[in-house]
Amino acid sequence: MERRRTLMGRIRQSLSCGGDEDGEEDFLGESGGSCSLSPLQRMYGFAACLVSGFACMFLSLIVFFKPIKFAILFTFGNLFAVGSTAFLIGPSEQLRLMIDPVRIYATSICIGSVLLALISALLIHSKILTLIAIISEICALTWYSLSYVPFARRMVSELIICCCDTEI
Repeated sequence: MERRRTLMGRIRQSLSCGGDEDGEEDFLGESGGSCSLSPLQRMYGFAACLVSGFACMFLSLIVFFKPIKFAILFTFGNLFAVGSTAFLIGPSEQLRLMIDPVRIYATSICIGSVLLALISALLIHSKILTLIAIISEICALTWYSLSYVPFARRMVSELIICCCDTEI
């Protein structure tokens, strides 16, 4: 029982802001005392953003045959879902990870496809261009998400090469 209390105490200390005297970063990505949200508030923010993102993506399926409405809901759902992790690790750490040399190209293509989807849906009102932008957005977000899983992009690349190899 005592061991469990000690473990819970260490978990609480690592999750709390200001728990580090030597300036190291805590579990949620903030360093000594500069955190403005409690760990519970961060978890609530993460959950609210993630649920909002999934709700927008689900609602986009209802208007699937209206590409412009679909693109708007789907894109905002993806933005909410990707942005939800900023509550856990902090916005500066999120940006640092996004511009990491390993995923800078995936990030820029992802942001470009999101902007293309919004521009083609909101400004141009072209259904064909909107569908192309949504397809590219889905591919870019998948590739971006795979960049966070070790060796995932290499495995997917090799799988696609194996499946698409058409030598007879």
